[in-house]
Amino acid sequence: MGYIELIKVTKNFGDLEVIKPLDLEIKDGKFTVFVGPSGCGKSTLLRLIAGLEDLTSGSIKIDGNDASNSQPSKRGLAMVFQSYALYPHMNVYKNIAFPLKMAGIDQTSIDTKVRKAAEILNLNEYLERKPGQLSGGQRQRVAIGRAIVREPSAFLFDEPLSNLDASLRVGMRLEISELHKRLNTTMIYVTHDQVEAMTMADQIVVMNIGIIEQIGSPMELYQNPKNIFVAGFIGSPKMNFIYGDWANKLNAHTIGIRPEHIDITSEQSEWKGKIKMVERLGSDTFLYIHESGIADILTVRIDGEESYERGQEIFLHPKKEHLHLFDEKGIRL
Repeated sequence: MGYIELIKVTKNFGDLEVIKPLDLEIKDGKFTVFVGPSGCGKSTLLRLIAGLEDLTSGSIKIDGNDASNSQPSKRGLAMVFQSYALYPHMNVYKNIAFPLKMAGIDQTSIDTKVRKAAEILNLNEYLERKPGQLSGGQRQRVAIGRAIVREPSAFLFDEPLSNLDASLRVGMRLEISELHKRLNTTMIYVTHDQVEAMTMADQIVVMNIGIIEQIGSPMELYQNPKNIFVAGFIGSPKMNFIYGDWANKLNAHTIGIRPEHIDITSEQSEWKGKIKMVERLGSDTFLYIHESGIADILTVRIDGEESYERGQEIFLHPKKEHLHLFDEKGIRL
């Protein structure tokens, strides 16, 4: 079990309201990602669930039981931090076994649980090594193994991949996603990287200045953002925003359109501009259009095999069925 419910939860640090009153349901077995810019409150919210921070008000229920005032060790949760927090003098086996040993579990059960976790995480051949002999990705797997042996009702990940280089991050994203499928256990994952959120989550919780802006599946948020904040945060590169006369024609304060929904046309169009930069990424190329008369910079995604050069003037055609309309408050119309 791993059903978690937050009811009117708040958190203040002195006079600073870090988490404003919010409600959130995290269903059993789902992979939920908290995402948002630095300082939005996502890590604080995770620590409230873990019991590492005290609530200012509201309540937290875990599997239907009020855990608002329970000690972290009594909540049945396991947390994996950004820092691996491994004991350098202990080998991998002893690091994974440590929480079980502290709980007074018998050695036979410890050995069974450690070896099962090592098999799940492909760590069998490293059990006698010490952390200093491992790569960053291997160390993070050891930290996850230490969480697995506790058989928690939910795993809490606080930016666990931030210390890894780009290639290792991609590999570990896949490993954690596969781990979720194998264990079928609730996982809550905090990141500021919306690409991680989009590729890993069943449910994304987009946060901003202590509030939840929107909750939904990755494609729900991408295709139907409820406001400009979500529209601009979810998607890489981010959505283009258009103001002024062209937006007024459609009775909107702001028009949003994603880079892949703008076509380049050989025919004259009211959208035109000069290519300021060409960013070739192999399968895709991004054109950054200046002097369009529509927006300061327009980003257009095209096939990587198409050839355009800096300084070239082009005509553009927006796919109008993919336009997003927002009012003066930034709310989707």
